[in-house]
Amino acid sequence: MEIIIQKFGGTSVATKENRQRVASIVKNTINQGKQVVVVVSAMGRIGEPYSTDTLMSLIGHQQAMVSPKEKDLLISTGEIISTVVMSNTLKQEGIESLAVTGGEAGIITTDQYNNAEIIGIDPEYLKALLEKKIVPVIAGFQGRTPQYNVTTIGRGGSDTTASVIGEALNAKCVEIYTDVNGIMTADPKYCNQAKSIQMISYDEVFQMADSGAKVIHKGAVEIAKRSGIPLVIKNTFSNHNGTQITHYDTQNTGEIDANKVITGIAHRVERIQFTINGSFDTDIFYNALAQKKISIDIINIFPDHSVFTTELSSEAAAIEVITSFDLSYSLIRDCAKVTVIGERMTGVPGVMAQIIHALKQEQIEILQTADSLSTIACLVYEKDMEKAIMALHQAFNL
Repeated sequence: MEIIIQKFGGTSVATKENRQRVASIVKNTINQGKQVVVVVSAMGRIGEPYSTDTLMSLIGHQQAMVSPKEKDLLISTGEIISTVVMSNTLKQEGIESLAVTGGEAGIITTDQYNNAEIIGIDPEYLKALLEKKIVPVIAGFQGRTPQYNVTTIGRGGSDTTASVIGEALNAKCVEIYTDVNGIMTADPKYCNQAKSIQMISYDEVFQMADSGAKVIHKGAVEIAKRSGIPLVIKNTFSNHNGTQITHYDTQNTGEIDANKVITGIAHRVERIQFTINGSFDTDIFYNALAQKKISIDIINIFPDHSVFTTELSSEAAAIEVITSFDLSYSLIRDCAKVTVIGERMTGVPGVMAQIIHALKQEQIEILQTADSLSTIACLVYEKDMEKAIMALHQAFNL
């Protein structure tokens, strides 16, 4: 019998009405002759009683005096509450179910509290529940160390929980339910022409998540790709088909129109650009930045200067490294990185030229660029970001 993993986000389980909608989705899937495993996030968002941010506010966020281990104990309770409440709703609808913590589900992690890595999973308990026709309702975002200490696996970790369970159970697919109709061609907050994408490759959605799009946790995509299990992003509150994440048909090798090579656009705000003047040992310098945990977005190295972009929050740390090397520098704050993503752009001429033309038409200054096989990123002033997204969305007929 096919196994379907269904993960429901915070808004999907936030209210009684929403949870009943979730129960209907689960029941319909069971009635199709499939076995279901449910994964849930904490209920609601900040301000609501059991959301992760609300739980964090109880200890004062950054001013908290508790240890990382204690913090994980606190914030893991949000998902545990969801499991019990959601399991109760399923039972009221006649579906036999059981609330299961991440540790009970067999998810083993490192002891890097607040951002642990999954190192293994023992799915035997879940298999036993499915054999008894019991729907496991699993707390996402969490696991346990080999010493049975509770850990959390970082924001967006419930998606990763769903993917790793799907892999362990050899599921037919993993469905991620949220409050939007799948992955959008751009953030609809900044682009009123954004549309849902019917199909996208694992690599493309990984690049979108890595480039700032809030679509699905990239760790979940990596797991799904290695196991070959399709991910489907769906809307709990509509019957929209959503977005399927899978491999593209590599047999289609015909000539590709340059206007049809871009799948989506992502962006990151609060970027800062540094220009380092003079000639220096770039290897040692950038290694020093890495040791300070400074993540670099875009980097360009020239004989007489070097330019890199990082998060605005890393400004002080970056300046500390720069001054330790006795280097002169200048910086530009209030930048944004806008990235076009498309696996099919590889080898297609004219894409960069089209991007430059579209932005130039809108009088948008490009501060820096970077490209890979499937992405082209442009650094612009944050005030121009929305205009840049719209211009590129139109230029590539998204």
